[in-house]
Amino acid sequence: MADADDLLRELAGRHGVATSFWGWGGALKEVSPQTLRSVLGALGVPAGSPEEMRAALEDADLAAWRRILPPTTVAREGHDTTVLAHIPHGSAVSVWVTAEDGTEYPALQVENWDEPRTVDGVLTGRAAFLLPEGLPLGWHTLHAQNEGGTAEATLVVTPDRLTTTDRLADRQRWGLMGQLYSVRSSRSWGVGDFADLGDLAAIGAAEGASFVLVNPLHAAEPAPPIEDSPYLPTTRRFVNPLYLRVEDIPDYAYLTGEDRAEVEALAGEFAASNASADLLDRNASYTAKLEALDMIWRVPRSRAREDAYRRFCDGAGPGLDDFALWCALAERPDGPGLHEEAWPPPASARADLLREQLADRIDFHRWLQWVSDEQLDAAQRTARAAGMEIGLLHDLAVGVRPDGADAWVLADVLARGVAVGAPPDMYNQQGQNWSQPPWHPVRLAESGYAAYRDMLRTILRHAGGIRVDHVLGLFRLWWVPEGALPGDGAYVHYDHEALVGILALEAQRAGAIVIGEDLGVFEPWVRDYLAERGIFGTSILWFEYDGERPLPPEKYRQACLTSVNTHDLPPTAGYLAGEHVRLRETLGLLERSVEEELAAAEAEIDGVLGLLRERGLLPAEVSLADEQRVIEALYELTALTPSSLLGVALVDAVGDRRTQNQPGTYLEHPNWRIPLTGADGNGILLDDLHRNPRFASLLAVMRSAVDG
Repeated sequence: MADADDLLRELAGRHGVATSFWGWGGALKEVSPQTLRSVLGALGVPAGSPEEMRAALEDADLAAWRRILPPTTVAREGHDTTVLAHIPHGSAVSVWVTAEDGTEYPALQVENWDEPRTVDGVLTGRAAFLLPEGLPLGWHTLHAQNEGGTAEATLVVTPDRLTTTDRLADRQRWGLMGQLYSVRSSRSWGVGDFADLGDLAAIGAAEGASFVLVNPLHAAEPAPPIEDSPYLPTTRRFVNPLYLRVEDIPDYAYLTGEDRAEVEALAGEFAASNASADLLDRNASYTAKLEALDMIWRVPRSRAREDAYRRFCDGAGPGLDDFALWCALAERPDGPGLHEEAWPPPASARADLLREQLADRIDFHRWLQWVSDEQLDAAQRTARAAGMEIGLLHDLAVGVRPDGADAWVLADVLARGVAVGAPPDMYNQQGQNWSQPPWHPVRLAESGYAAYRDMLRTILRHAGGIRVDHVLGLFRLWWVPEGALPGDGAYVHYDHEALVGILALEAQRAGAIVIGEDLGVFEPWVRDYLAERGIFGTSILWFEYDGERPLPPEKYRQACLTSVNTHDLPPTAGYLAGEHVRLRETLGLLERSVEEELAAAEAEIDGVLGLLRERGLLPAEVSLADEQRVIEALYELTALTPSSLLGVALVDAVGDRRTQNQPGTYLEHPNWRIPLTGADGNGILLDDLHRNPRFASLLAVMRSAVDG
């Protein structure tokens, strides 16, 4: 058994599966053999008997030798990059690059003393080539040719450093952070929409804000019932039409009088609920919107509108067609379940037949993406025209639903039998299972990272920047085997040079900044690496410590988005009252007694209040009872940091108290259904936000603190 365990751990290590991890309490924990076998199985690596594992180790040794070229090479601008070509020993080989613009660049062969190996009965040699200097940034093709044939592979040249963030080092900038669906105006249909986003940006810009950071806007199900969590989408490439402002679609103007009256009646159903503090009902809103959108889609388009639509579809390519087919299938009440054989692969004769049968519905779902793209473009242009230097910051979720569009369309590059999650930590002491299939690291590389690239391009299309949720997932992800407890997982490592490099390339081309949410358990060098590549980090005041004391503000990072709060905690008014502890106790998420947790929370808050008083931001006589004063002092503290970006949570600006999301829960708490409310518990309309005294006061504090 000892030999088998040693083989298993060696095999896991060869495939990037960590055999141990540091727990949140500081203890080193070993991953169980059962977990290692399950994770290796999800990677397609047999790990049953010792004989299987020895064979798998030999395959791992020979994998690179069986290819003439590696499937994808990711190079950094200004760094020497060597490519290894594998050919029959003694034969000649030439290697060159064809750039995006068609220019060819020869590679230079350099000395390589690796001994030849017998691979599948063929003595195989390894030739080394240095990629030419001066290759432009972008997506290129690497070629190899020898007497036995030719090979092609993907070559990506990425920036050594994302330079878009360098311009932020001159001074501090601040912006608003909010959940778009929760921010409603008198014109909303029960949930916040793209027009509300533009208005929120305009309101913030008038007060001096440089950006608005919103929740992921990824697409959910094509018809109700739809998922509430914006972090559990069906796809990360396309947008959720739930956020459409129906009346802002140009073709709405050409509805018949009867149809317009019907749309107005549908909108009127939400007039009262827009200002309500009751839980949001996405299903009711989307049901009404789909009825109105179907009427508008049927309006004949002008020549200019039709041409614009066709250009959008052509630019989005087959990915949009596949997503629209999935939507047309998934919306049918009698449609097949995703895991049934009736769902054919996207590239199959059966799928082609379905495309013909469902042509109208496919067109409808393509059209929804087009008008959503137009309205996102309008929101970003509104933000910039209002004076925002950055504008919209979009959020990239970690993954997708296991039964969604990406799970079907991208099945070849996703792993099955496992889900992404997180090991136990201070705030989620039983660990988390997010039910999302992770990228398969090997298959993703073999595909040339095309799905990852296309996803980034869509999100960055109308953005001043992007926040990458759990950016540590570009380095490693916690894989939880199907049927296992969240804590019984293992870390699987990814090629971070490739994933971070491609992220930097696409952001550089879009002129966008990148912020990585680098909270939680991670290796210290990760933050240094991200900073080296020009990727900003994230600091939340409650999580920053210097030993046992709160971190002094001058010790915060410059290349960082710093804030008091995050959507996974209660608004600061609730946090100061210990509601995060009481909620977790109610939901059974504590490993210690509620008394111990409350005492720890009180000590944490007292430590931060002590720092505020030490820095002269909070007079000694001011207590937690004056929560507004305390919250404003906390945000003043963030302005004492060197961080280039400061985030102001909209919930804190209006005195909201309810927790938007409690990690580790699903139905136990109404996650992602909480509308924006004030300190009095009443709903707040976007129309009235600029007149809200508490909002105006906190933003005035930020202006004064940042601008001096």
